[in-house]
Amino acid sequence: MASFTLNINGTKQEVDLDPTTPMLWVLRDHIKLVGTKYGCGIAQCGACTIHLDGNAVRSCQLPVSSIGDKEITTIEGLSEKGDHPVQQAWLEVDVPQCGYCQAGQIMTASALLEKNPNPSDDEIETAMNGNICRCGTYTRIKKAVKIAANSANA
Repeated sequence: MASFTLNINGTKQEVDLDPTTPMLWVLRDHIKLVGTKYGCGIAQCGACTIHLDGNAVRSCQLPVSSIGDKEITTIEGLSEKGDHPVQQAWLEVDVPQCGYCQAGQIMTASALLEKNPNPSDDEIETAMNGNICRCGTYTRIKKAVKIAANSANA
C-alpha cells in the first residue's frame, strides 16, 4: 500500500492503496464518484474517460501511481450544475438512449472543444472515434459536439 494525494475536481483527496490500482476504481470505489463507468477494462470503449490535465484519458488502465500532481476532472467535476456547453448540447439533441457511455462521450467531446473550439466534422469523428456507443447515437453525438462548439464560440 502507498499513500497518494490526488487533485480530483479541484479538491485534494487522500487515498491509501496499491500503486497499481486503476484510477477508475480509485474514483468509483474509494472516492465514491461513480459517474465514470466501467466498460471494457482494456481502454478501448471510452466509458471510463476522464480528464488528466485537460486531456481525455481512459481511467481503467491508468494506475494511480502515474498521476502525480496532475489535475483530474471527472464528469461530476465538468460543471457544478450540469451546464457545461457539451452537457447542454447533449440535452438539446437528446443524445442518450441507454446513457451508459455518455459520461465518457461528454468528457471526450469537452476535451476536444477545449483544445479545438471549432472542429471540422473529420476532427470530431477522429476525436470521438475511440468512444463506443452500443445504441449507435453517433449522428446525434456529432451534432451535439457541433452545437456545443457553436454555443461556446457565440
